[in-house]
Amino acid sequence: MTGPTQDAKTVSAGAVAYSPREMMAIAAGRFVKDGDVLFAGTGVAMLAAAVAKRIHAPHAHIFFETGGIGPPLDELPMAVADPRVMAYGSLNAGLVEAFSYVANRRLHTIAFLGAAQIDRYGNLNSTVIGDYLAPKVRFSGSGGACDAGSLASGYIVFMQHGVEKFVEKLDYLTTPGWLEGGDSRRRAGFRRGGPIAVVTDLCVLKFHEETHEMYLAERYEGVTPEQVQQHTGFPLDVSRSSVAAPPTGEELRILRDDVDPQRLILGG
Repeated sequence: MTGPTQDAKTVSAGAVAYSPREMMAIAAGRFVKDGDVLFAGTGVAMLAAAVAKRIHAPHAHIFFETGGIGPPLDELPMAVADPRVMAYGSLNAGLVEAFSYVANRRLHTIAFLGAAQIDRYGNLNSTVIGDYLAPKVRFSGSGGACDAGSLASGYIVFMQHGVEKFVEKLDYLTTPGWLEGGDSRRRAGFRRGGPIAVVTDLCVLKFHEETHEMYLAERYEGVTPEQVQQHTGFPLDVSRSSVAAPPTGEELRILRDDVDPQRLILGG
């Protein structure tokens, strides 16, 4: 069963249509506070970081694992290996310097990550589907995801919502989340961090303050709690959910005209 694809929705204020990808970028960007240090990846993660900096967190600092530190992103890169991640940046460094920023305990660092699978405690798999030695699908693997998930102050996950992605048990553990819940992450030796939220094409999910089990926090306009549960491969607490505020016309203008006018990531 594949994840759902929503048609464009309509913002109630001003009747402006928007896509699920635009909603995901803006919903994730709302977690960013001014002064945060953002470890951004390719795709929606880059949109979320850039739109947050332009709307409500002008002093947030964006950097990339390829070594671009603090670029203004006047022109959106297509990927983290695009030279534009270094254009007019504060510093052009390398992999070692980038991850030293992720782990720096004087900084509040937020990593934006993606994965092929996630479980109820926010543990991620981006390595294989099926048996490790004879997988159905083999992906590129961790890259910097394990490091970022282990060392950052917290991380936000981007996923398409579907039962094959939200699973009871991962086929492989690539990036540690809240492990088995409760204080198991801290007992395993991780001194900070853990998943903050999961942003999908249907909703925003967060983690219980004590059990660290995933729950439905906000669903997008037109999405019901039952739909979210239907596309989740484990029981989900939906009792705390509310409807997410849709993007405003100004948020969409900034995202479309200032962040990604060429539609490199937003698409046509």
